[in-house]
Amino acid sequence: MKPRDPSLGPDQTADALPHQLRIASGFPNARRLPGELPIHHQVVKPVQWRDAALGIARDAASVISDAAPARLIALWGSSDTRSHPLASAVFGLPDGLLWLDLPITDPDAGYPSVSDIFHFAGRMQRAVFDLIGVRAMGAADERRWLHHERNADNPSAEGYPFVKVEGAGVHEIAVGPVHAGIIEPGHFRFQVSGEKVLRLEERLGYTHKGIDARYTRLEPIEASRLAGRVSGDSTVAHAWAYCMALESAAGIDPPDRAIWLRAFLLERERVANHLGDLGAIINDAGLAFGLTQFSRLREVWLRESQALCGHRLMMDQVIPGGVAFDVDTTSLASAGKAAGALAAQVQLLRAIIDRHAGLQDRLRSTGTVTTALARRLGLTGMAGRSSGIACDLRYHLPSRPWAALSVQSACQSAGDVAARVTVRFDELLESLRLLECIAVRVPAGPHHLPVKLPQGRHCGAGAVEGWRGEVFVGLEIEVDGTQQRLVRCHSHDPSWQNWPVLEHAIIGNIVPDFPLINKSFNLSYAGHDL
Repeated sequence: MKPRDPSLGPDQTADALPHQLRIASGFPNARRLPGELPIHHQVVKPVQWRDAALGIARDAASVISDAAPARLIALWGSSDTRSHPLASAVFGLPDGLLWLDLPITDPDAGYPSVSDIFHFAGRMQRAVFDLIGVRAMGAADERRWLHHERNADNPSAEGYPFVKVEGAGVHEIAVGPVHAGIIEPGHFRFQVSGEKVLRLEERLGYTHKGIDARYTRLEPIEASRLAGRVSGDSTVAHAWAYCMALESAAGIDPPDRAIWLRAFLLERERVANHLGDLGAIINDAGLAFGLTQFSRLREVWLRESQALCGHRLMMDQVIPGGVAFDVDTTSLASAGKAAGALAAQVQLLRAIIDRHAGLQDRLRSTGTVTTALARRLGLTGMAGRSSGIACDLRYHLPSRPWAALSVQSACQSAGDVAARVTVRFDELLESLRLLECIAVRVPAGPHHLPVKLPQGRHCGAGAVEGWRGEVFVGLEIEVDGTQQRLVRCHSHDPSWQNWPVLEHAIIGNIVPDFPLINKSFNLSYAGHDL
């Protein structure tokens, strides 16, 4: 941890946070958790909870550049921890991540809302109430979010109070939660004039499974399998973040070979998803050729993953202490050559797509999210980088092995579907380059070490740049003799930040463009609903 700010007296707290907040100066009592990433943890009072959000928002507003903005990453609630429920939040700062826990001593009094400071926090606060029954006081929106059943507040399951747009010629289109395709359930309520969308409101939560509660019923070592199933298309990212958090709580560092092999899997996951989404986006714009070609490439890629580690999606390959598989030098070299060959095919397809005037006309100026709007709404990950927010943990907070690989940023500023396609192409090609490098640089040594959990209570946290954006896991373990348990655990998917932005991206566009805009984000329902 950085040295304590000498401008603060020995007994001074961070109740009044300075401008240009940094972890060491703003929260001198925050404890750096074990692990390579600079993640700090502190228990705070209600005034600090609110002041932290205000200070970080000021930080974000004062720096208008392509640098990673100060931001809220996740907010959740936990019950049955010690004597009080907890509200928890994780913030991203230029020098690391800050995890704050707020004990809620009076559940009836709740905790201070921050949804007026960070837009997407509103849905998280509503989810906290549904899960642990504690309200965010001062929140403008207190509608139920995950709780869809009939009850006194909602006498009919269809009685959710959607916001209405009134005016001559305005009508409403309801879509979902059951859709024509084989996709996850979500409800979309469009307010439309003619074909122009005036407002979209989403209702999610249909795939809520009680993941946080389920964690606490599993052995800490075994729970990595659940983490890998939070969102199946991001199994490597979620499993790695969980294992990083558990290793942080245990105070251990996995072997170098294990870390490099985890990176190998993560980039393969990124490639598979970008291949699939590029085909789907181009198909939604009316060019079936793109879907055919990218689907072919993705299928070959998934079969190679099966041959390398025994699973097409690489599920259950990242485990506490390392990875569950190992590969020989010959197989790694072959995988590196395959990545190079795929890059050549992707570049050929990209040239065809870039020259297709009709396709480009559909993509440009469709579903635009300006940089200013993206910053205000907290857009993150691949979608954020398409709107001028070049935030990526692999190069802003590089740890093993990213610091040795010099990851290159992919960033566009237009913020439309075309920009999101361009960023996907850039990131796809960069991942293939990284895979070629990793294939020849994986160090020798063990790919796994046993994880021995220390006695007592310990917190741990992990963060990984998945293909959608920052995946975060925070947990607390308790070990008493031979008894080991997860006191609490929360997995955060970046879809939480980005779903609300989709509501703004469609405004002013026509209804038939919604599938195209939606697919250009391709957000997770399961990772959001938990």
